[in-house]
Amino acid sequence: MDFELSDDQKMIRETVREFAEKRIKPAAHELDEKEEFSEEITRGMGELGIFGIIVPEEYGGQGLDYASYVIAVEELARVDGSHAATVAAGVSLGIAPLLYFGTEEQKKKYLPALTRGEKLFAFGLTEPEAGSDSRGSKTRAEKKGNDWVINGSKIFITNGSADMNWGSIVQTVTDRREDGSPEFTCFILEKGTPGFTQKTMHKKLMWRASNTAELYFTDVKVPDSAMLGKRGAGSRQMLKTLDSGRLSIGAMGLGCAQGAYEAALSYAKQRHQFGKPLSRFQAISFKLANMALKIEHARTFLYKACWLRDTGKPFGTESAMAKLYCSEVAKEVADEAVQIHGGYGLMKEFDVERFYRDQRLLQIGEGTSEIQRLVISRAIGC
Repeated sequence: MDFELSDDQKMIRETVREFAEKRIKPAAHELDEKEEFSEEITRGMGELGIFGIIVPEEYGGQGLDYASYVIAVEELARVDGSHAATVAAGVSLGIAPLLYFGTEEQKKKYLPALTRGEKLFAFGLTEPEAGSDSRGSKTRAEKKGNDWVINGSKIFITNGSADMNWGSIVQTVTDRREDGSPEFTCFILEKGTPGFTQKTMHKKLMWRASNTAELYFTDVKVPDSAMLGKRGAGSRQMLKTLDSGRLSIGAMGLGCAQGAYEAALSYAKQRHQFGKPLSRFQAISFKLANMALKIEHARTFLYKACWLRDTGKPFGTESAMAKLYCSEVAKEVADEAVQIHGGYGLMKEFDVERFYRDQRLLQIGEGTSEIQRLVISRAIGC
């Protein structure tokens, strides 16, 4: 077994960490307070090549492995969850479906600009009454003449209404199969299409500097060429996308935990009580030791899941495990980081307050912790 990162992976870690420390960290608190999406920083991440790490060179990307991309997301989340979310959704949920299932014409049209970080695409799956039950979608697409007419709505869509948004990939019900089950088909809906409305959601607990939207479709007409892949393949496309996407959410959990741990360690060394640093008290040093232990376990397993994917081996179960474990480690570490800070950990001036809020979505987004356990339990034969 070789646990050594490649030269490319080391370079990506160093480059993204430097960018996050210099460009994102100084702005993170203010952007969070204002609930403001930064187009400037997002374009900067694009110029750095973050959006194109897994995209083949022929479409403007770097053609690197998934582990390299996960390391980049981890480094962003180590500083700020909002910007990590922008990238994770932009790549795993925006670029990836087009890359995996798009026609050559669709890839050439959309991928270069998305890869450069000039535009963003969103992933329209969740609905007001269809969260964990993705097959409960009610958004419909009906064939009328040469067009498809789409009606319905989506909710909690990351990057869905940003000024940089170019459109969304949307799962719809296009028919009923012989057994009565719904036939799902995905369509590419471009921003500005008549009847397609994007509404920004505000007053979020977490990821306040990322863009979250509601999408509404009122008699939206699109041609056959807007269909992603084959008719009836929508659910399979979405679930396959989520298998890989969970690895990026795992990376967000890992990065969040790392950032919270580093903040707590630094604070514990600087803060004095009873004549010595907090870090010299066994109660605190043991907390920090447990945090470091959990983070190292999470990183090892997440990277293993990425290795399985990159080597063409089955990774769906491991992806669910990594997402579940990393998100729960983020919860535990962020909680302990606040505890170590004491009252200061509850103040917005300290980064651990934001880490504590940002980690909460990780147990919900891209499949709740309960759904991950369902996936795992089925895989082990329960």
